[in-house]
Amino acid sequence: MKIAIPVNAKSMESAICQSFGRAPYYLFYDGEEGTSEFKENSACASQGGAGIKAAQLIVDEKADVLLTPRCGENAAQVLRGAGVKMYKTMNDSIRENIQAFKEGKLSELRDIHPGHHRG
Repeated sequence: MKIAIPVNAKSMESAICQSFGRAPYYLFYDGEEGTSEFKENSACASQGGAGIKAAQLIVDEKADVLLTPRCGENAAQVLRGAGVKMYKTMNDSIRENIQAFKEGKLSELRDIHPGHHRG
């Protein structure tokens, strides 16, 4: 199972980013292998549509699950369409949230916001 998480830096000690679409990086954690890889979010500085572009990156990387504090409506549609399950993080710790997910302690992310549209 491949887990995606929006993060502030390329480190397992980094904090989870509060903004899904504008996160500087995404961590892709392979639950079977126990390996992690960080990818830069090229959509971070986009004028608009950052959430959709970020969601497409998650899909392209073949993530099964997204752990995030929040997600916008348009990004959520892309993720749901690809079968990516979304779970709400419980704090800013990458390691604690991965462990909580493995133990079934995170709840599905249901509070999807309309999105932050810049114009």
